[in-house]
Parts: sequence; C-alpha cells; structure tokens
Amino acid sequence: MENPYADEARERWGDTAAYRQSQARTATYTPEDWERIKAEGAEVMRRLVEELRAGTPAQSAAAMDLAEEHRAQITRWFYDCGYDIHRGLADMYVADPRFTATYEDQAPGLARYLHDAIHANAARAGA
Repeated sequence: MENPYADEARERWGDTAAYRQSQARTATYTPEDWERIKAEGAEVMRRLVEELRAGTPAQSAAAMDLAEEHRAQITRWFYDCGYDIHRGLADMYVADPRFTATYEDQAPGLARYLHDAIHANAARAGA
C-alpha cells in the first residue's frame, strides 16, 4: 500500500522498535488484509463520530472503550502500542494539522474528542 508519508515516517521513527515491527508486519499483508484494516479502522471512527454527535463525553466508558479498540487495532496490525505511545499519537492528532484534518474531515471536533478519549482511557488503565 503506497504511503505518501513513508520517507517522513522513516526519518522520524526509523530507529524505533515500533517502526521496525510495523515494517515487518505490513510487508506480509495482502490487499485483502489492507481492506480489512481499513474497514476496521473506519468502523471505530464511525462509532466515535456517533458518540461525538450524540454529545457523549470523551471521558465516558463508551468513548474510552472505542479509544481502547483504536489502540488494540494498532497493536494487532502494526506495532505494540502501549498507553504511552497511544497518548503520543493522540497528541499528534491535535498538534499536526495533517492528522487533525483527517479527523476533522469526518466530523468537526473529532480530533480533540479522540485525543481526549485516548488520554482518558490511558488514565483509566492506570498508565
């Protein structure tokens, strides 16, 4: 699967175990695997948008459970995503305009909502 940010990712994280693990895993994926990964991610995002639009707080069990599903998908398909790494991703979702736009295109406020749910979920886990 073509990634327009592959060079940037290699420069930023190429020396990390997570990057190496992700590279090893994704090298074996078939087009069907990528479709499954995309569908799983879209389903979690759809449910997050639903909770956001319903006015469900990001610190609710429902939103934190979705944040946990998000973290589990990263672990399952790419690399071991502990709570510290997941928090770092959440911070990037609101700090990097490219990531923010990805979420905001789905629903206004989604980047901050996911960020807050991820942080709340990590706190709930005692991490």
